[in-house]
Amino acid sequence: MSVTVAKSAGFCFGVSRAVELVENAAKEGKRTVTLGPIIHNRHVVNRFQEMGVRVIQQPEEATSEDTVIIRSHGVSREVCQRLEKQGANIIDATCPFVKRIHNLVAQAEEAGQLPIIIGTPTHPEVEGIAGWCSHCKVFADVESLEKWVADEHISPDLPVCMVSQTTSTEFLWKKCVNFAKKQFTYLKTFDTICRATECRQSEASALSQRCQAMVVVGDLKSSNTGRLAMICREHCDKVVLVDNASELDADFFRGVSDVGITAGASTPAWIIKEVNKTMSEITNVEAVQEENFAELLEQSIKTLNTGDKVVGTVTGIGNTEVQVDLGTKHAGYIPYDEVSTDASVKPEDVLKVGDEIEVFVVRVNDQEGTVQLSKKKLDGLKVWDDMAGYVENKTTIDAVITEENKGGLVANVKGVRVFIPASQSGIAKGGDMAGMVGKPVQLKITEVNRARRRAIGSIRAVTSEQRKAAQEKIWSEIEVGKQYHGTVKSLTSYGAFVDIGGVDGMVHVSELSWNRIKTPADVVKVGDEIDVYVISFDPEKHKISLGYKTAEMNPWNQFMAKYSVGDVVEAKIVKLMTFGAFAEILPGVDGLIHISQIADRRIGKPEDVLSEGQVVQVKITDIAENKRISLSIRALLEQPDEDAE
Repeated sequence: MSVTVAKSAGFCFGVSRAVELVENAAKEGKRTVTLGPIIHNRHVVNRFQEMGVRVIQQPEEATSEDTVIIRSHGVSREVCQRLEKQGANIIDATCPFVKRIHNLVAQAEEAGQLPIIIGTPTHPEVEGIAGWCSHCKVFADVESLEKWVADEHISPDLPVCMVSQTTSTEFLWKKCVNFAKKQFTYLKTFDTICRATECRQSEASALSQRCQAMVVVGDLKSSNTGRLAMICREHCDKVVLVDNASELDADFFRGVSDVGITAGASTPAWIIKEVNKTMSEITNVEAVQEENFAELLEQSIKTLNTGDKVVGTVTGIGNTEVQVDLGTKHAGYIPYDEVSTDASVKPEDVLKVGDEIEVFVVRVNDQEGTVQLSKKKLDGLKVWDDMAGYVENKTTIDAVITEENKGGLVANVKGVRVFIPASQSGIAKGGDMAGMVGKPVQLKITEVNRARRRAIGSIRAVTSEQRKAAQEKIWSEIEVGKQYHGTVKSLTSYGAFVDIGGVDGMVHVSELSWNRIKTPADVVKVGDEIDVYVISFDPEKHKISLGYKTAEMNPWNQFMAKYSVGDVVEAKIVKLMTFGAFAEILPGVDGLIHISQIADRRIGKPEDVLSEGQVVQVKITDIAENKRISLSIRALLEQPDEDAE
């Protein structure tokens, strides 16, 4: 005969989290109470009572000195408010998947939709969900849903939001959704069945199809356990639901060759182990050791202590945890959220069956015979060693800004939140801090507090260091005439300050342009990248005078390179005088049209023929050494008509 235990049997993530919160509160010496049984398993509840944990049924039973733990099923909004009114310290152990359903129904009602819950109306989880909206409908099956629609003559235009109890079956959910899709025009559905529950039910279904008998382990009051038994009975004739190993009857399994074992989400690992051991004895699958099982468990647990660093081998990767063989008779496991400091990492991406890993012992559970392990905590310890080294060695490290808060920025360094005060961000007061989110940066860790798990960093320390190095390089190599590519940092009435790579130099307004300008802003603006050259410098005073205008930019040089005497050009009249008119040939280069050269006849004054802004054709008649240019319109008017000749 063979006995097979379902891999997904036992505590789910939400239950494991709730149990852990109660244990921690009790061990810390707090006056701990749970609002109703923390989970549907009397063995766990009894053990907590032995630890001094009381069970209360109403919020009003709590006092301000109590630490009240809300069970994994969750409670209504009204119950939360009543608890707060009592002034007790509240620890919410509501399963995160159930919490999501609370938000869904509350948001649906705000949006004008009717929340419909598929589940057992009297189940604590369903009652809690219904308590997060003022009006909803709960249906245990598709028949009751159909009857409500028919009896109440429900309009197809009714906006509906449909969710499910986390422990409901996929079969029931799909039947209800298919009916609702045909009935309601405005329908939103959220498949809120817990994936761990779905996996456990699927595995139970598959196991019951190939086994001649099934053992379902769990509290008789547990909805989750009851559904598992129901699923198993669909495929297997011999199904027994037991609370613990003592309820197993050897006669029930006579003539059976294959037995499957599954367990509800509220069933502790130690009960599953006892059932498996008892079934092994009944079916004679393996020799039963003479030593007392409890004694062996006691001996093996004594070899491990909380805080130990141990090496184990990965034996399985389940839906909520990774199983690890530590070389003892402990059931070692790593919850998914303890695998990596990076929440986006999936366990199967970094671990595989057969891997040897070093882990940290989080908790040794004597009664259940399990050891909770953490790879994340061990990695975290190593990370804090690294962080301390960064401070000591003043190491520059790469990081990514993850968020902005009131006091500065937060960066991620190897999974550690590093706070960067605003004064150390390198951003000017009033600058765009939010614009840094998501960007990679370089920083130095300036302070580490292991006890408080706090790290402080500085981007400014890196930029200051880089700027100092750049300054030293510039001052060691600077010389008159040397060219630099710089960035305009600020403008004043008398010039522009330009960063040439860690050192600021000043371009006087007279060195910005060959033309007359009113302010530096007429030529450049802050942020512009420009090429400049050194006119003079003073290392002692750390002052550098820069030039921007070059000989190539000189309008006179441009004119001389392009034009000569005899050329005909277009010019714009810029000023009228009594003796003639000045015309601009190029920006910064003007020529004089004497009054005698404006027309081919005698005129009284230039404005009789010309006006400012007018563009005319002129001939260059003379270019003097003192950069004076003579122009003539008359010369063009008096030219003979060559075509006519």
